[in-house]
Amino acid sequence: FIIHRRLQLQLKPRDIPTGTMNQHQPNNNAASGIRDGIGTIVTSSDISTLAVTTIKNFTRRHKVITTSYLYGLTTLLLLTLLGGGTKLSFDQQRQYNSIMNTVDIQAEYTASSSYQTAYNNYYHSKGWISCDAHCHHYKKIMERKKYEWDEIKAEGNARMSDAKSVAGLWSEVGVGEVTDSFWGYFASGKSFAKRQSMWDAMFMGMRSMSRDESMVEYMLKMLMQVLLNFSMGLIMALVIFIFGLWNIIRTYQPNPLTALFFFITAASAAFALVSTYLFALFGAAAGGVYGMAKMAETNGRIEGGGGGRRNIRGGRADRSGGQGQQQSPWGDQRRPHYQ
Repeated sequence: FIIHRRLQLQLKPRDIPTGTMNQHQPNNNAASGIRDGIGTIVTSSDISTLAVTTIKNFTRRHKVITTSYLYGLTTLLLLTLLGGGTKLSFDQQRQYNSIMNTVDIQAEYTASSSYQTAYNNYYHSKGWISCDAHCHHYKKIMERKKYEWDEIKAEGNARMSDAKSVAGLWSEVGVGEVTDSFWGYFASGKSFAKRQSMWDAMFMGMRSMSRDESMVEYMLKMLMQVLLNFSMGLIMALVIFIFGLWNIIRTYQPNPLTALFFFITAASAAFALVSTYLFALFGAAAGGVYGMAKMAETNGRIEGGGGGRRNIRGGRADRSGGQGQQQSPWGDQRRPHYQ
């Protein structure tokens, strides 16, 4: 046991003080830090390689989403090059206009005004909880006016559906209606994001002032919140558009295969547009943050380039600029602590 213990003590490395280690081996720590991955400099090529690798892995794992996105991009490209839908022929245009002219818009407007008047009379005649005979009288009138208005609207919608069936789902009328519906929801999603970001900027600014946060921290938090708001608004707009898309398709009275194919095409195109918009938004934000970080790093190097090197010896900072040790005024002799 004694021999084994002595061998362990001989093989055990000596404990070197921190100051001596920093004095005699300044480069070994840096080399070991680089070997261990500490202080590694990230370049733009590394970020590009990481982005390409992430995209490849995502496309391999999620083939359905990737296929839908590429199909949607192809559809958008064709719509840009060829225009929105096929043009109506002369006979189609004449038949479409003749059916649409039979829709009595004035009758629908009159029925709507009558219902609003009856509803106001019923609303002002009822109490908080109860409804007397006078109130029930106005309620019956309101229900009758509502039924008449619904009948006129149903007849007008049926005539418009007949006119749309003449034009066709892939015509400029059908594609234009779907496109207008999408852009309406898209604008609503962006308005929601802008309005929410305005409130977030105000409340986050108040919290940052109370916490004494720097402007950089506030800007980074606000940037993340803006990206989150735009993601929520546009994804919500996409979901609402897809749910309402089938109702638009039914009004054109297509056959089931044509309706299904049009639904998949329109949904894929909307998904591709929203995804591309969000990718561009996140990419611009990441590029701006990376550019600001590189500028700050460059300025820091320029400002720190004129100063001398600081060597740490025994836990003390030597500001001699790397030109050697400062000599004590008493030479090599040290004064005792009691003198």
